[in-house]
Amino acid sequence: MSLEKLIKQCAKNDRRAQKEIYHLYAGKLFSICLKYSKNRDEAQDNFQDGFITIFNKIGQFNFRGSFEGWVKRVMLNTVLLKYRKKRVLNIVSEEIPDEVVVDVDDDEISLDFLLNLIRELPERYRLVFNLYVLDGYSHREISEMLNIAEGTSKSNLARARAILKRRVEEYQEQQQSI
Repeated sequence: MSLEKLIKQCAKNDRRAQKEIYHLYAGKLFSICLKYSKNRDEAQDNFQDGFITIFNKIGQFNFRGSFEGWVKRVMLNTVLLKYRKKRVLNIVSEEIPDEVVVDVDDDEISLDFLLNLIRELPERYRLVFNLYVLDGYSHREISEMLNIAEGTSKSNLARARAILKRRVEEYQEQQQSI
């Protein structure tokens, strides 16, 4: 069955078509949920809510542009909406610290370790860090997506980088003392 036909069948609540769409995109969409959730359980909840939203709104897909891009955007928006409702994005100050550069020796620190450090960031910092650094959104786009000021986005990014730098340096010091 073609993708267009699958999408049209999903809009009619065809369970077999929904299952096929689910299997086509589950891996990519779950990775988005993992990136924006603080743990696997939260990611699974976000993933389930996102697929419910996708199937409820699939009739709105207008076959212009990539369907994969559309489902990724719906999933991301579903996850971000939960955070906006929790109001985790408010910070007291919008002062922007100086740019922080994190020096990482690839031989000493694994990608899994770095991803765990990112996952441990406070939610508001993790969201902005992921959107800006990993997904390439601008501060203006992030401010619109998260309903925050651009300065808040910049400040949250700088603070996330500072936390990551401190934790990487602590880890490297520990490794050198062993």
